[in-house]
Amino acid sequence: MLEIRYSSILRVALPMMLSGFIQSIISISDAAFLGHYSTLAYDASGSAGLWYITLHMVFVGLSDGSQIVMAQNIGRKNSTGVASAFQSNFVLLVIAAILLTFFVQLLMPQFLQYMVTNKELAAAELSFLEIRSYAFWATTIGLTVQAAYLATGKTTLVLFAALIVAVSNIILAYLMVFGIGPFPEMGLQGAALASTIAEILGMLFLLGTLLYGKLKHVYPFWNAIVVNVKQLKENLKVGIPLLFQGLVALSVWTVFFIWIEQMGTNELTVSLNIRYLYFLAFIPIWGFGGATKTYIAQYIGAKDYAALPIIQRRIQLLSVVFLVVTFHGALLYPETLIRLVNKHPDQIRESAQILRIISGSIIIYGLGSVYFQTISGSGNTRVTFIVECIATLFYLVAAYLLIKVAEAPLHLVWLVEYVYFITMGLASLAYLKLFNWTKELKV
Repeated sequence: MLEIRYSSILRVALPMMLSGFIQSIISISDAAFLGHYSTLAYDASGSAGLWYITLHMVFVGLSDGSQIVMAQNIGRKNSTGVASAFQSNFVLLVIAAILLTFFVQLLMPQFLQYMVTNKELAAAELSFLEIRSYAFWATTIGLTVQAAYLATGKTTLVLFAALIVAVSNIILAYLMVFGIGPFPEMGLQGAALASTIAEILGMLFLLGTLLYGKLKHVYPFWNAIVVNVKQLKENLKVGIPLLFQGLVALSVWTVFFIWIEQMGTNELTVSLNIRYLYFLAFIPIWGFGGATKTYIAQYIGAKDYAALPIIQRRIQLLSVVFLVVTFHGALLYPETLIRLVNKHPDQIRESAQILRIISGSIIIYGLGSVYFQTISGSGNTRVTFIVECIATLFYLVAAYLLIKVAEAPLHLVWLVEYVYFITMGLASLAYLKLFNWTKELKV
């Protein structure tokens, strides 16, 4: 079982943070290439990327659920339970891939035509999503293996996989977008195809390391078919709320960007600038969030409840420190960050103003996320779903009032981030403090 020392926490969280940083580099590099290619391609990749991430959260939610179940079984020293949760996750992700591929290929065209006012933009988004949907099949294997590594705390291999994805994506996107060497000029579709191929390569690496690595000797992933209906139900019980939680969070953000697109093309481009760089701030939060889930789940599996507050305090301290290191540029030199994805002087100034305004919300998120992930790691994922719904409801109402009713300028519209993060943090803390939640755990 993992130790609670700061160094041990960092060994788990740092590879996950670096992996998140690499994913941000992929987004920024794609944005930079497409920004030089055409404004339409840039806007379409940003908007369609949100749709893709929203659908991808189906896989992430189910895999996060299996990560928690596997980590709890590790705390119980139940190796067969780990393997059963692993195999169940793969079965569920295959079913999800079938359903989502049909959705993108058959239903998404009508959906985008209805939701997006700019029909040329809608057509471009669809061309991107139709190609990206093939990555769902790589995700079924990649996220299943990744969940096992996260549950055991072996996050370095996840980092190496992210490096493979990043390097291959950047090279392929550059060649395919602009048509260099043997590749034809594909623009937006080239970026989509490059990302899909890169994810397949990352999946193959993860699969190879599990097939031939040492972990297969510790947990019987391949020895026999141990998946069963009971385990599928347990994975679903933990994973389904996380699935809907992710869908709700990203769907609401997608609605937010649809409303911004309706404000005007300039407002959409400026907000996409923020979105690409905003994910830099999420790097330590997501890294320590994943570590929180693993630590909490393992120590709850071992019934060591006294360790939980210590885990929370140490991860919160590390989160704040790393947030200051990674995102101080949003306050001190935001113009430099914006120039990474956009060269237009007016849009740089407006984007920089927004980055400064929202920088404080990230610290709030870093602190509150630990409480939120504690609930998730305990397996009480229905509670995290409720908390997510409450926070997104406040967020959506605030966004509607600012955009549709008050017709506020864009920099004030982005204040809704404070509404979301404060609500999420306070609701999570209230649950942990006011409810005797440890007695509800069945471990």
